[in-house]
Amino acid sequence: MTLSTIRKVFEGVADRRQMFRMFDRHAQRPGRWEGDDSALYRGEWFKIDQPSHDYMFEVLPPLWLRGDMFAMREVLTGSITSIFFTLLIDGNIRHFHGYCDLADKGSPERMRNAIIERESRPVRAMTREERLEHIWSSTADDYRGYAGQRWPSVDRDERTVLLYGGKEGTSLKQLDQLTDAEVSAKLPVHLRYLPDAVAA
Repeated sequence: MTLSTIRKVFEGVADRRQMFRMFDRHAQRPGRWEGDDSALYRGEWFKIDQPSHDYMFEVLPPLWLRGDMFAMREVLTGSITSIFFTLLIDGNIRHFHGYCDLADKGSPERMRNAIIERESRPVRAMTREERLEHIWSSTADDYRGYAGQRWPSVDRDERTVLLYGGKEGTSLKQLDQLTDAEVSAKLPVHLRYLPDAVAA
């Protein structure tokens, strides 16, 4: 499983507990320490509250500080590290966390621009990919995982979620294979009926 591009992984404002949980959304991945998993994290971002942003600023001296963003001194994997943003969007100060590749010097600026573009849209909406990422981010570890040896070889290591099937009971299904009805059922009520956004 490889993810890429700059992508929003949680709808709404993550509180401190959610923020720490999402720092390693891929903790259960197979072979966690066996290779370079930078592509899983590179480009992920989500909105946080100001107390969480300020807390992270005070944890360690930043690696660097540039106006509206700072980088954490510790890397997650390879050259991927946390970048925290304080951005003025539509007249409001908002705070964000993102994973940028410091080996790519333009990565933090591209992420900042992508966040501003995404959060400046006049209509609140979500793409299918954002819906799936939100489901992954908000599902408890006991109810999400990765396809293992019992799955066909082409499906192994793909993300899975547990579905409640009513009379049929529960079953595991690949995250990217969820039907629109299953996606809607897994989302919180306030996100189910948001219009579809056109992916940028």
